[in-house]
Amino acid sequence: MNFLKINGAFGEGGGQIIRSAIILSCITKQPIHIENIRKNRKIPGLKPQHLTAIKILKKISDCKVIGDKIGSTELKFTPGEIKNAKLFEDVGTAGSISLILQVLIPIVAISQNKLELSIKGGTDVQWSPTMDYTEHVLKEVYSRMGINFSFELKKRGYYPKGSGEVCLEINPSNVKAISLSKRKTNQVKIACTFSKIPIEKIENEIKKMKEKLTNKDFVVEVEIKEQEAVDSGASLLVYSIDEDSIIGIDALFDKKIQRFNIDLDEFLENQLGADGNLADMLVVPASLAKGKTTFQVKHITKHLETNLFVTSKITGCKYGVGKLPNGFEVIIEGISHTSIK
Repeated sequence: MNFLKINGAFGEGGGQIIRSAIILSCITKQPIHIENIRKNRKIPGLKPQHLTAIKILKKISDCKVIGDKIGSTELKFTPGEIKNAKLFEDVGTAGSISLILQVLIPIVAISQNKLELSIKGGTDVQWSPTMDYTEHVLKEVYSRMGINFSFELKKRGYYPKGSGEVCLEINPSNVKAISLSKRKTNQVKIACTFSKIPIEKIENEIKKMKEKLTNKDFVVEVEIKEQEAVDSGASLLVYSIDEDSIIGIDALFDKKIQRFNIDLDEFLENQLGADGNLADMLVVPASLAKGKTTFQVKHITKHLETNLFVTSKITGCKYGVGKLPNGFEVIIEGISHTSIK
């Protein structure tokens, strides 16, 4: 078996390498051998959300895996044929549902298959996109790229118990290149959900953010929802969308400091086409699309560097990064792989 070796400690050395490598292995049918998994983290090795994604892939394909256990720093993954499926899974505790969806959506959709999945776990947890970011930001960009999925959030799940639930449907899709250049709109939306936190605290936080945005000539629309969850918590998304830009920033309510842990200046100062987190998520589908995907971002993060490296290594796609006066432009020339036509 000809395994492509990937150093999991490259760049930011986190879970993004695992997710991107497994997605591309499944689609291109290239077996991979990942070493030094999450070596740069305080607790290295595979986490529950990585294993749940692999567990689901085992059920919807005949993939073969060696090293799929919590804490494992080495993984051998041999992809199989993806099949249509209808499943229920429980991550346990507050393992991130959104990170699992980041793996499953491109694999199933681009492989021209269908998946219906009901999954329990954490919907809004640290170090991962919130479900509102997934719904309003990621879904928007994936839709433009031709990737077809929908989901219904049945229940929120915060740290530590999780117990949130999402019903997901992924449909066969033909991925295409897109362009995101500069933000033109001054329309901004704030979406906030909370559970077991006094609404006055939430409203005061949102009021301050709205004032800051309004003072910068943004027109702000606010939506606040109380949604029952097992643990207390709150989730926030600030986002703007137009034909040339998709920019979002999300955060959780920090119960120690009693406010949302958000850097609103990061949103205000970004007048380009995509936010930093979205840039990471664009790389994998862009590498498989027909044509050139271009997007402009304020910073080239370690996550983005890592994703570009791993993706080009597995797919052979070409990419370039150019300096702009106020940021960078990334160009990815997709390979339009025969298995996804």
